[in-house]
Amino acid sequence: MRLLLVEDDAMLGRAVLTALKMEGYDVDWMSAGQSALHCLETEDYDLVILDLGLPDVDGKNVLATLRKRGTTTPVIILTARDSIEDRVGGLDAGADDYMVKPFDQHELMARVRALLRRRSGRASPAVHYKDITLYPEAMKAEYQGEGVELSRREFMLLNELLHNIGRVLTREQLERAIYDWGQDVASNAVEVHIHHLRKKFNSDLIRTIRGVGYLVEKA
Repeated sequence: MRLLLVEDDAMLGRAVLTALKMEGYDVDWMSAGQSALHCLETEDYDLVILDLGLPDVDGKNVLATLRKRGTTTPVIILTARDSIEDRVGGLDAGADDYMVKPFDQHELMARVRALLRRRSGRASPAVHYKDITLYPEAMKAEYQGEGVELSRREFMLLNELLHNIGRVLTREQLERAIYDWGQDVASNAVEVHIHHLRKKFNSDLIRTIRGVGYLVEKA
């Protein structure tokens, strides 16, 4: 899962970034509205955490622009603006959730998980596919009832594929899903992860579509 954090407070931003990464998410962190809009125009995100009091473009304008583009990515507003009018205005502008600073990190992580489950249409945090079960919140995997040890990248890659069953994902899409924006990625990194997943589960789990990408076929 890839998230965008938009927060200009350096100390708070680092704290939220650390908490999100500990949960297993890949996170891009921007401190200004314009850079956030550029990321949202050029990259795919599963969720956005958005401050309102940004130094250039107000967060509410960022949200409005995002919704005008027709983007349905879930947005959690994270702000010091605590009036009822601000809350109602933020939700009416298209936010999916609204949290007031200061806040509890555990509550924020729970709200992130809830929105991601809602977006994927799952009431349960577990992902099931044939003999495979993934537990994204714990980053654990089972195959035929037995635990399977996966690296963080392997887990994230398999989770992304299982959330897109029947859809071909390109190598670039998978890289964006499991690596941070701007991070150096070896040209064969995705192929290596897929090779390991095939060995740990079965060789037919992930199908290669030559010249296009990879997919997990519908059960």
